[in-house]
Amino acid sequence: MSEPLYFDDLDVGMQWTSGRRAVTEAEIVLFAGVSGDFNPLHTDEVFAADTPYGGRIAHGALVLAIATGLRQQMGLFNRTLRGLLEIRSWPFLAPVRAGDTVEAVTTITELRPTRKSDRGVVVQRVDVNNHQGETVQSGELVTLVQVRDPKS
Repeated sequence: MSEPLYFDDLDVGMQWTSGRRAVTEAEIVLFAGVSGDFNPLHTDEVFAADTPYGGRIAHGALVLAIATGLRQQMGLFNRTLRGLLEIRSWPFLAPVRAGDTVEAVTTITELRPTRKSDRGVVVQRVDVNNHQGETVQSGELVTLVQVRDPKS
C-alpha cells in the first residue's frame, strides 16, 4: 500500500492480512537476552521436553512483538498512527516454536472520534496465525490514528 490510511478512511469490518515470517531460534535466544526472561521453557530443551509443550517454545511477548512488526511492514498507518493506547485481552492460545511461520490478520472492530478533531480511536482485533492456520494469539489493539482533514 503506497498511501497510509487515516482515521476517516476506515470502516468497521475492514480487514488485512500481513505477510508471513518464521520465528527463528536466534530470535528466541536474543529475546531472552533483551527481556531478561530466561525461563527454561524458552531456553532449556531438556527441561521443556518434560512439559506439556514437549519442547522449547517462543516467548509469548516475542510473538506479540513479531505480530506488531508484521503489521507495521504493511505500511497501512505510516505517519498516521499516533500511538498504541491499550492491548486488550491477549491470550496465548497455542505455543509457537522455532521454525513456525506466523502472520497477523487485523480487523477494524470499532471507530471512535475523540474530543480533539485531529485524531480518532481505532480498535483493531488481531489474530496471529501459524502456518497450520491455527490462531496462536489473539486480542485487540487500541490505537490513536490521525484524521485526514480535521475540522477546526
